[in-house]
Amino acid sequence: MKKFISSALAALMLIGAFPVASVNAAEEQVEPAPSAFNIEPGLYAHAALNSSDADAWQEWQSEHNEDFYEAAPLEKYFFLPSSADDSKVDIYNAYDFDVNVNGVDVGSKHTATVQYTANTSYNVSAGGKNYTLKFMKSSAEAAVYINNSNADGNGTDLMSYLNSDKSLSAKATGAIVTPDGKIDNTAIKKIKGRGNTSWDKAKKGYNITYDKKVSIAGMASGKKYSILANYQDDSLSRNRFLYDLSDAVGMPYASDSRFVDFYVNGYYWGSYLMCEKVEVGSSSLVNDFEETDYLNEDGTIKEDFPFVCEVDASAGSDDYYVVSSSGNKITIKAPEIEPGKPGYDEVKAYVLEKFNNFYNTTVPRGDIGSVADIDSLTKLFLINELGKNWDSGVSSTFFTYKQDENGVYKFYGSPVWDYDNSLGNANGISSEIRSYGINDYTQYTGWWCQYKGKGSGKRAGTNIINRICQNRNIIAAAPEIWFNCFVPAINHFSGEKLSGVTDADFYTRDKYYSLIKDSAEMNYKSGWLLYTGSWIADHSSLKKAYFNPETLTMVTDSQNSSYSNDFDGMFNYCADWFTSRAAWISSQYVSSYTPKTALMGDINKDSYISIVDASLVQRIIAEDITADTEQTVSADVNNDGKITIDDATAIQKFIAKFDSGCGITGTKHIF
Repeated sequence: MKKFISSALAALMLIGAFPVASVNAAEEQVEPAPSAFNIEPGLYAHAALNSSDADAWQEWQSEHNEDFYEAAPLEKYFFLPSSADDSKVDIYNAYDFDVNVNGVDVGSKHTATVQYTANTSYNVSAGGKNYTLKFMKSSAEAAVYINNSNADGNGTDLMSYLNSDKSLSAKATGAIVTPDGKIDNTAIKKIKGRGNTSWDKAKKGYNITYDKKVSIAGMASGKKYSILANYQDDSLSRNRFLYDLSDAVGMPYASDSRFVDFYVNGYYWGSYLMCEKVEVGSSSLVNDFEETDYLNEDGTIKEDFPFVCEVDASAGSDDYYVVSSSGNKITIKAPEIEPGKPGYDEVKAYVLEKFNNFYNTTVPRGDIGSVADIDSLTKLFLINELGKNWDSGVSSTFFTYKQDENGVYKFYGSPVWDYDNSLGNANGISSEIRSYGINDYTQYTGWWCQYKGKGSGKRAGTNIINRICQNRNIIAAAPEIWFNCFVPAINHFSGEKLSGVTDADFYTRDKYYSLIKDSAEMNYKSGWLLYTGSWIADHSSLKKAYFNPETLTMVTDSQNSSYSNDFDGMFNYCADWFTSRAAWISSQYVSSYTPKTALMGDINKDSYISIVDASLVQRIIAEDITADTEQTVSADVNNDGKITIDDATAIQKFIAKFDSGCGITGTKHIF
């Protein structure tokens, strides 16, 4: 403040020394223009109308191949984010001459508002060349812009620098833009490459750390995110489906995520999934302990402490990992300690000891519940089984070691991560599959996890999910958890039995489609491939299946459904495979499951309907409490598929005997 006052006084003194006319001279208004990165001759569109922001600009561009070669450079596109107006856009002309776009003259180095109709082609003449220009607009939940034209200090643009070596990182400016046009310009403290096999693809993923906490389209505020390319998933949705499902079924540390469009230095890189990074800390995904919780106040190592680890066969010299007695590589994700720092060797030894103890209890009759949480381990197995996840137990298989409600340290199966090679997407390796004795890997029928990693003729293998799913405690828990947690969520996803409570965590397939469709169309039109090689399974046809709760059997369509080789076809194949797989699992578990019954209106399960139950309904509506499956069924008193104030009113009427019927319909079986 003192500096401001001094500057103001100095300005007043200067004013007194000049003619009055100079005081009244109007300042020239600066038009909005891209200035956060080096611009080239071309046209640029901003993410929002009438904005002075310098970061959220995109240059018109042509369709490219995997090597970014443009076969038709005279065919241009603006890939607009969901924040763009439906009919108008601000365009900056970076040419040295005027350009006319749809009847509007845009002066050189000036910005003008241009009317447009999405997916309509316009003719643009510039520099003696005739271009066609088409505007496409996204439906995604946000757009993420990151800019740095001098990432290495020697004039190298950000993506050229980062993509040359996964270990490299850089700072940047940026913008997070939501559909309502709000822009957050929090700077990027660090961006670097991420992924194992996915890093070798042309469309890559990155880890992003912001300077301060940011919220992306309603996600909890945090600093660290992973932005996933989903290059090998032509539906762009498999990770999102299974991350959100893990949240809906109550797995700890389910990564929240959003569909976003990704722009760097004015270039549209495609449709991505922005996720909470697997990270420890109060504002992170794993938020109930800190990285430093392995240390006592005097800097010595605690006798017991929490950690996060990953089974990752790809762990290498750059990773902080141990090799278990079973030969599994276990990467220590938190606390992650640099060589030579206090605790480096002690933490490795501690994690190795605890993981070996855990692994030894995974034998079929082992007391796995003494060292691990049965509920989350079972859900981790079921997520992998439902997806027929090729990477199950091989990589991206995370466990969190922490105290339970009684203060006992145990392993929890979470967070889930990396499911692009699941839900009928991957062929896998044929020789490896044959060695398991599997002949239906790409189909939605058949068990998977109990074979994955076992090897020909072996009774058991070292694959951790393979071992977990064959433990008697997990086998006993699986049918109940499947029907009580997974089936209601999947019924909501399919649209069969809608639930407002479930929708807070896991949407219907139609809602996911509406969020990703236009973004996906932009992604593929920009040049990314639908079919990315022999690793991807055939997605052209499928006989859809359903579980019939009356006959307790799986019913299969008599004829194949055909799927077009475009985003619509690939999304529908993925969603249909997903629900068909769930139907098959239900048909396998139903004989081991005794359906529960729920007394309508009895939210607290005390066998009475009272004012307490009406209050609980109101708390569920307000999201003050989270209802389990039985409570969700009980709270839907009027059986309309939603929990609303009408249900609480029905309970109150019943209690007051104002309306003896009042929608209280006895009991319901829960499937």
